[in-house]
Amino acid sequence: MPLTFHWFLPTYGDSRDIVGGGHGVPVGTAGGARPASVAYLGQIARSAEQLGFAGALTPTGAWCEDAWLSTAMLTEVTERLKFLVAFRPGLLSPTLAAQMASTFQRLSGGRLLLNVVTGGESTEQRAYGDFLDKDARYARTDEFLHVVRSLWRGETVDHAGEHLRVEGARLSRLPDPVPPVYFGGSSAAAGPVAVRHSDVYLTWGEPPAQVAGKLDWIRGLAAEAGRELRFGIRLHVITRDTADEAWAQARRLLDGIAEADIRAVQEGLRRSESEGQRRMLDLHGGSRDGLEVAPNLWAGVGLVRGGAGTALVGSHTEVADRIAEYHALGIDEFILSGHPHLEEAYWFGEGVLPILRGRGLWRHPAGEPATVVPASVPFTPQPVPAAARG
Repeated sequence: MPLTFHWFLPTYGDSRDIVGGGHGVPVGTAGGARPASVAYLGQIARSAEQLGFAGALTPTGAWCEDAWLSTAMLTEVTERLKFLVAFRPGLLSPTLAAQMASTFQRLSGGRLLLNVVTGGESTEQRAYGDFLDKDARYARTDEFLHVVRSLWRGETVDHAGEHLRVEGARLSRLPDPVPPVYFGGSSAAAGPVAVRHSDVYLTWGEPPAQVAGKLDWIRGLAAEAGRELRFGIRLHVITRDTADEAWAQARRLLDGIAEADIRAVQEGLRRSESEGQRRMLDLHGGSRDGLEVAPNLWAGVGLVRGGAGTALVGSHTEVADRIAEYHALGIDEFILSGHPHLEEAYWFGEGVLPILRGRGLWRHPAGEPATVVPASVPFTPQPVPAAARG
């Protein structure tokens, strides 16, 4: 199966420096020099589409714009790009969520992907009116996805669970196609829910050995449930023509981070209830030292950003090699980002994707690119073909 690549939409703002936000980071610390306008996000989305990304992840939380509304607007300025909309079960009814997904599919021409985020921060959940603890949130997500999946199959649903209740729920129009469900979670409570309801299990960018262990865990649970899942990984990227150029950019990003900011963000992140976030923190321990935690895998982003905190750093060939290494473990989908998101999309799309195409690991979703014909400038000498020389 060819690899699938998704990009990222920074609906909190973008910058040439690392923009904070995410798990455990207080509301108001996100943001950048480039506001998250429809015009700028549309620029990123159109560029990602042209370069060959299949979709774009849009985050959820109090620190960014609403994912449903943002992506609905961006369907009007794109043609093929799909939108991986992050949403939190429990903050809206399962019947409404199923209906919204069905509407999105019809009006966008089937361009919705759903990223289920159970929620790892009780403080933020309470701000939205959700007072369940973490394990109860996963139990509610289990019920939520059961109802949504049943509605998408055209069933009339009566459900009276511990956390959710619906009577006579039914959709007047079903989604076509049914949107794939992406699900991440590293805790013991997350795994069984993921294998029952998701199509793609997601992990953050841990070193390959740790990723392999997590995939084995999920495969085992899936086998017990009689299911097979696809796997995806969420990473940042810094890729350049040479490794020296890429690492110079990583050092520039690191030099732009103040020690006070690292301390403040790490203090917040250590309060996170997310097991995945704890694993991210363990990679760097809040220190600037030893940030290359595996070949070409740099943990510097996680010093000031919650959630995905690692980046693939290196030459285009090195980054392609690392992607092939993760693919050998079973990863088929890659959700990538970079600072700034517009320029880094081009570095990756024009530098790494052609290498992967040459290896037979990737093809453009729109088909093979047209042959590029060199421009012919009038009234200038034309180069002599090599066969005619000598």
